[in-house]
Amino acid sequence: MPTVSYMDPQGTEHVIDAEDGRSVMETAVAHGVPGVVGQCGGSLACASCHVYVREPWIDRLGEVSELEDDMLDGAMAERRPESRLSCQIKMSAELDGLSVEVAPEQL
Repeated sequence: MPTVSYMDPQGTEHVIDAEDGRSVMETAVAHGVPGVVGQCGGSLACASCHVYVREPWIDRLGEVSELEDDMLDGAMAERRPESRLSCQIKMSAELDGLSVEVAPEQL
């Protein structure tokens, strides 16, 4: 089972086992990671699961879709080159050890 590490807005790290195929957002919400809201349930209709993907992981993820790009433009927290919506990142063995920082503002 792959793991994902979340640094919440208060600076606390949460290392969680994630099911293959489950999104980083779904995993965070299921385990109560502070700061990840997932208001739209992963339907790519908000930006309340905004994270900053840490190096070297950002280069291992697929391209940002046009719709995700539009949603990130409306995010409350600063958009950075490493910004992603965690609902669009599906966990797999290849992403074991993924590390993200939860954006400080979601809503």
